[in-house]
Parts: sequence; C-alpha cells; structure tokens
Amino acid sequence: MPWSNQNGGGGPWGGGGGNNQGPWGQGPNRPRGGGTPPDLEEIIRRGQQQLKNVVPGGFNGGVVLILAAVILVFWLIQAIFTVQPDERGVVLRFGVPKEEVAMPGLHFHWWPLETVEIVKVTEQQQNIGSKASSSSSSGLMLSGDQNIVNVQFSVLYTISDPKSYLFNLESPTETLQQVSESAMREVVGRRPAQDIFRDARAEIATDVKNTIQSTMDSYKSGISVNAVAIEDAAPPREVADAFDEVQRAEQNEDQLVEEANKYTNQELGKARGQAAQIREEATAYKDRVVKEADGEAQRFISIYDEYKNAPEVTRKRLFLETMESVLKDSKKVIIEEKQGVVPYLPLNEIGRGAQQGGTQ
Repeated sequence: MPWSNQNGGGGPWGGGGGNNQGPWGQGPNRPRGGGTPPDLEEIIRRGQQQLKNVVPGGFNGGVVLILAAVILVFWLIQAIFTVQPDERGVVLRFGVPKEEVAMPGLHFHWWPLETVEIVKVTEQQQNIGSKASSSSSSGLMLSGDQNIVNVQFSVLYTISDPKSYLFNLESPTETLQQVSESAMREVVGRRPAQDIFRDARAEIATDVKNTIQSTMDSYKSGISVNAVAIEDAAPPREVADAFDEVQRAEQNEDQLVEEANKYTNQELGKARGQAAQIREEATAYKDRVVKEADGEAQRFISIYDEYKNAPEVTRKRLFLETMESVLKDSKKVIIEEKQGVVPYLPLNEIGRGAQQGGTQ
C-alpha cells in the first residue's frame, strides 16, 4: 500500500504496525467507549488562527470589515433605484425637489440625504357616479329645464408634470373628482335634459373636458385631461316610469310629425305635378290659338288680295259662302223675286233633308 512506505506499515491515520490507530488515538476497529474525545477548544483555536490568516487585522478587525461591507451593500441598495417606462421619478434633497425629473432607467441618489418619489404617468381613469350605489347622489344633477338626471361619466387623464402633481395639491385625485363633478353639473345645468340623454352628449363631454382642464391648470396640478366619456345618463329610479312615458309620448309625436311631413310632401308633389300639367296645357292652348289666329290672318290677307283684283266677284262669293254657312242647316228655302233661283244653293239636299226629318 502507498502509506505503508511512509508510516512504517501503518494505516492512513498515521498508526503503525499492529496498533492500527485512527486520528483520535484509536484504531478504526476499536469500540467507541475507549480513547479520549476531541478537544472543542482546540478546534475553535485552530479556526481562529485560520481566520486571522485570511482576514487582515485578525478576528476583531474582520468583523468590523464585514459589518462595513454589509452597511455598504445596504446603502447601495437604498441609493440605487429603477424607474419603469410608465413612471417618472422626482428626487428630493432634504425634502426639496430637484429640477431634473428621473426618466425611465437606473438612477443613483445620495440616500438618506436624498429620497425619491415615483409617479405613474400612463393614462388613468377616474369614474364619477356609479349605478351600484343607487343611494349615492354623486351623479344626480339638475338640468336647465328643471329635470333631475343621473349621470355616470369617466375622466381619462395623464400626469404631465410629476413635481406639480406631488407637491402643489394635497390630494390630486380627490381634487380631480370634485372638479370633474362640479364641471359636469355646471354644463348640464345650462342645457335641457334631452341634450344629455341623446342629442348633444359629445358636445357636453367636450365642454366638461375644457372646464376641468382650465380649473386644474389654475391649481397647477400637473394633470392633463385627455377625454371625458359619458357612460350613462338616465332619470332617477323614482321617476323612471314617468320619464319613460314622456319619452314614448315624444316618440309618438315625432312619428306623427314624420307622417304629416310625408303626407305634405306627397300632396305637394301631386299639386306641383298638376300645376306643371296645367301650365303645359295652357302653353299648348296658347300656341294653338296663336297658330290658328296666324292662319286666319293669312287667310284674310289672301282673300283681301283677291278682293282687290276682282272686288265684285269676290264680294258675291263671300256673300254666297256666308249665306251657305248660315242657311245650310235650315229647312227653309228663300228665293229672291228679282233674281229667281240661284243655282249655288243646295236645294235638292235641303228637300231631301226635310223629307228625312219628316219621316223620323
């Protein structure tokens, strides 16, 4: 065995020959009842000696150094802080905020002389009025026409100036809630209830947003109002049924007005069509009469030209044509004594017509 050459044939514990002793002065096969126990003070002394060799200044100096290292680590933990992307940090030196604002990232400050306040700058929501708490009067408002309405709305805002948000107002969120409710009451109080129910919600939300922003700016709150959303507007539960009846009556009124307007448009369309037709017929009649008058005038002019060429013949022809047109339906035959029967008169047809009339 390798240890046989070094220890005179003994085991690994330094025993030799047949003693076969272990490190504590006894062999490994001896019963535990014999031999001397290990010295605890000797073990502690050896540990202290080893610690002196490792730590400068000995055991007492090592404890001080360890305590100093622990304090240093604790101070670094307190002095180094992290700002998340949705946050901003405000460093206070003896309670006074510094000019610069800590942006997202890893930062260092001299703790405990300096402290840091972390503020979330992402968009947040403030709800005003709640259906769940029907007994609460936070959403009850008086409209311009003396109606009570229950308005639930929310305000979306961000923190634009963390220092103003932290130090100019004692409770910025409560102040924002009170200002928002006051602004909504002011705007609703200038308008009829119908506007907040249906007609002008968007316009009312815009007016409320501007009022809230101007008031919070006057307080230097560091809050920017992004939007005001009207979630619900309804009458109180005690008068909801009566209000529904009024709404149904208004809807019936609107329906009747629409039907009346529809009937008016139909009748007006018919009247306009008839008027257009009458105008067209009048225009056609005028054109026909004018054309006939022009034809008669041209005929008269042509007869007059012929009369100038042969007055006597034309005069007789006109007389005969006139008498024919007058007496053609008459059953009487008139013969002038001096001139006798004029062959131009249709005597045969007159007699035939008279016979036919007698037989009938």
